[in-house]
Amino acid sequence: MPVDHQLAWNTLRAQRVREQVPLKPLLSIRTGGPARYFLEVENAQEAALAWRTAKALDIPVLFLGNGSTLLLEDEGCPGLVIHFGEGFARMEIDGDRLTAQSGVTLKTLAYHAADHGLVGLAFAAGIPGSLGGALMMNAGAYNGEMSQVVESVTCMDLEGRTITLSREQAQLSYRHSRMMDEHWMVLGASLRLSAGSKDALYATMAEFQAMRREKQPLAWPSAGSFFKRPKGYFAGALIEQAGLKGLSVGGAQVSEKHAGFFINTGNATTKDFLELKNQVQQKVMERFGVALEPEVRIIKGQGE
Repeated sequence: MPVDHQLAWNTLRAQRVREQVPLKPLLSIRTGGPARYFLEVENAQEAALAWRTAKALDIPVLFLGNGSTLLLEDEGCPGLVIHFGEGFARMEIDGDRLTAQSGVTLKTLAYHAADHGLVGLAFAAGIPGSLGGALMMNAGAYNGEMSQVVESVTCMDLEGRTITLSREQAQLSYRHSRMMDEHWMVLGASLRLSAGSKDALYATMAEFQAMRREKQPLAWPSAGSFFKRPKGYFAGALIEQAGLKGLSVGGAQVSEKHAGFFINTGNATTKDFLELKNQVQQKVMERFGVALEPEVRIIKGQGE
């Protein structure tokens, strides 16, 4: 029997979907407009139904986790935002394997592993993202990245079919993955860790956290490192050497503490950040001949 997508969508809207939901509080940079439709996912079946139905009706879909590396247009998202949050954040440990859903935060994941004496995720304790986004972008810090611990990734393809990718099939590289290229929904992953000292892990994570507090502008809303690391360079160093620390457009500013971060000094708009990005890219190119590529994912009004 053919699926009545309109009926399915009307039922989903009536039962689970909220409308005109502000997204700014869910994004670490604190800019961007509202979601026309918003669904807080509780299980993979619900996510699949929402995605298949929206696609059939040509409703744009945006996947949202902890919102730590996103810059959303001020007009917002005219389609459906599928949010993987606390309701989709279960974890399970079996020996040295940690399986988790995409909504769990990296900090929670890292400390959960440490609590069980499992080594491999200490680098992630201070990254303000969720597992889904970290897998999509192969997040990393302090010489560690997700590709080092991923055993497999569970995704949903464009037809709504659940698939499991090995680490090799996920094609994790610097701030990149196959899931990003294919626009697949990331549901979770199996991570292979190793046994170690709980006390040593906590000490390492405390050291990393202290380094972050010392070097990064954590007191201000931001999306983390704004640009990817150019080959042979560091983006923050190039921006600083170009004399751009403190450069502002509206409420968006190149951090005085770390030039690789753009901060929201209050009431910044996404338009402010995009103009600041353009100015920084232009001046770094003029000074050093280096093209800076955003690490922050810039989401257009039509979703992804």
